Amino acid sequence: MTEATVQPRPGGRSARVRAAVHRAVGELLAEEPAEALTIPVIAARAGVHATTVYRRWGSLAQLLADVATSRFSGDVVVPDTGSLVGDLERWTGDVATDLADPDVLALMRATIGSGPEGGSACTADRHAQLGAIIERERARGGKVPSVERAVDGLLGPLYYRAIFSGEPASGEWARGLVAPLLAAVQ
Repeated sequence: MTEATVQPRPGGRSARVRAAVHRAVGELLAEEPAEALTIPVIAARAGVHATTVYRRWGSLAQLLADVATSRFSGDVVVPDTGSLVGDLERWTGDVATDLADPDVLALMRATIGSGPEGGSACTADRHAQLGAIIERERARGGKVPSVERAVDGLLGPLYYRAIFSGEPASGEWARGLVAPLLAAVQ
């Protein structure tokens, strides 16, 4: 006999609770500083009991990581312009545009400040996107940087500028990060 695994239902009450809690986090971050976020406050806004939130997510850090993972998955499309330069320039411009959104920044800051897994929740999908762009160029036979080097050369400056400087990166500035990265692999 095999052991059954518990899977959350894709619809029904579970999905409604998740959507309401995620929406409440976004609304509260738009209205209040991240320090004001607590599970009881989020639960009250979502119209659910705090024990429901604790049971599902366990902690504020886990809840914020789930909201961030949901928010940052699939928002930026991996471009296919036919060249590595074109793909990376379009992608960095799109990431810069996303990072300029005040709601995105509030969620990122709260998630990163909530615990060690917060940073990963905000960047995992971006790493995967860079990996896809680089692998596609490698399959074309082109010279490519490692994913780690691309993360350091592209995401590092974009995220630093967005999170710490308070000065959003323009698309032009972001696209300018590509040439030095690629010059190092030629």
